[in-house]
Amino acid sequence: MTIAHVALWTRDLDAIAGFWSTFFGAEVGDVYESRRRPGFRSRFLALGDGPAIEIMEGPWVAPGDPKEERTGLAHVALSLGTEQAVDAMAARAEVQGLLVAKPRWTGDGFYEAVLCDPDGNLIEITV
Repeated sequence: MTIAHVALWTRDLDAIAGFWSTFFGAEVGDVYESRRRPGFRSRFLALGDGPAIEIMEGPWVAPGDPKEERTGLAHVALSLGTEQAVDAMAARAEVQGLLVAKPRWTGDGFYEAVLCDPDGNLIEITV
């Protein structure tokens, strides 16, 4: 069994697609617009050989502060392969005001940093 994709709601499909494409090099799929659910649009983002990320938009989606802990998805973790790659991406995120936690070794043995997308969803970047 494998994870096929993870889905995230957004209030701005194009901004989130652009973020994932620019920041992580994601291949952005075509926009799907539902005929049965007016206002629903989605796109799939491909990141290498891993599971896809589906981004979904609808006018009924309420904004919130995903940085606050709550039930549901806590974060997405992406392995970048090296400490240098984590450091470089964290530096880039800091310049853009997206860095939440600087690179560090965690108590459970991971080298990671945390950044957020334009909606505030947390993304761990790890080795």
